[in-house]
Amino acid sequence: MSFKELGGLIMDRPPRLGDVRVVAVDGRAGSGKSTFAGRLARERAQVGADVALVHTDDLLDGWGHPSNFTPYLRQWILGPLTAGGRAKYRAYDWIAKRFGTDWRDIGHPELLILEGVTTAAEQWRPTLSYSVLVDTDPGEAKRRGLERDGEAMRPEWDKWTAHEDAHFPADRTDSHVDIIVDGNPGEPHDPETEFVLVKAH
Repeated sequence: MSFKELGGLIMDRPPRLGDVRVVAVDGRAGSGKSTFAGRLARERAQVGADVALVHTDDLLDGWGHPSNFTPYLRQWILGPLTAGGRAKYRAYDWIAKRFGTDWRDIGHPELLILEGVTTAAEQWRPTLSYSVLVDTDPGEAKRRGLERDGEAMRPEWDKWTAHEDAHFPADRTDSHVDIIVDGNPGEPHDPETEFVLVKAH
């Protein structure tokens, strides 16, 4: 399936956060969510859409539960957009272990892509126009994460993946998203413009 096709499907859906269409790109850490979300955002921007991409890693208050971005997402982004205003946020500095002081203004986009673990969870579904789950073997996702973050972060990754192991079955995310995407496809395709669809609901 092409990102262009997906973009068209998304824009055919009505907005559910005021006049903003929100798309969740969920999946395990290391699954390929960021890459997928970035390609979708780029495709929409290329056709002239006013699109903003927010990574919930920037809203996490350090390592902990994957959903600890919740109060910041509500206060800084979803609340203002619902009220018709502009959204902005302060990104978490993972080196300094605190939120930065500079605000990132994302305005009032027509399309907001939220990328991160638990973004398609039950609490967010009433606000979502569309949702995607990037499905990758847990072992492969963790390998990618440790390759990126370093072996010293394994204890944090072990706790994080335990949270994921509990969350996804309990939330039944895979049964509620609009599409499931292969995060480690072996099928030939052009990854810049296409993705491999596993399932559509």
